[in-house]
Amino acid sequence: MFFLGTASLALAHTVTGRDADFVRNSTGTHIAPFLYLGAKHMVTGYDHLLFLLGVIFFLYKLKDVAVYVTCFAVGHSITLLAGVLGGVHVNSYIVDALIGLSVVYKAFDNLDGFRTLFGFQINAKAAVLGFGLIHGFGLATKLQEFNLSREGLVPNMIAFNVGVELGQLLALTVILFVMTQWRRTADFGKHAVLANVLLMTAGFLLIGYQLSGYAFGSAV
Repeated sequence: MFFLGTASLALAHTVTGRDADFVRNSTGTHIAPFLYLGAKHMVTGYDHLLFLLGVIFFLYKLKDVAVYVTCFAVGHSITLLAGVLGGVHVNSYIVDALIGLSVVYKAFDNLDGFRTLFGFQINAKAAVLGFGLIHGFGLATKLQEFNLSREGLVPNMIAFNVGVELGQLLALTVILFVMTQWRRTADFGKHAVLANVLLMTAGFLLIGYQLSGYAFGSAV
């Protein structure tokens, strides 16, 4: 009952209100509005932001941050456009549960869990790219709910995707600033373990929310 009562929280970054009305009723090309919606969707998409936080948690060089974030961006761009423009449909609850799993994976990886418990290390760049593909489907499912007009769809979706990247860049700038300040504190190493445990817990909660929605969605 706890998961049923809180499952809607896991969809808090979906398109609602005036934004939903605009997307549902729009026809033709609307570059600026879809650019804005893409940026807003990423900035308010806490599941995406939790994953990004996990990805950059122990990255100290901007070059490494750029590589990993590019892997993520390429992944979610492919499936966002494939989902909306190519008509590839997946169950939104399952996709969002896998997005929760991506958060669990990255926190577990940050804690060196794979090497400690299983004696091997997953290729981190490949994993970020793979989970980026899943995150892209998460973005696509939110838009597929509106049965978008085909008129102007391609430029609108490209604008939306560019907006997602701009929103990601904005969010990443804030996250990196906060992380940089935190890393300068004497207790960062000790607190980092707790932070990743909490990050993993949040991922498990997201999985629980979405699987409860999948199991009982017809009754909610």
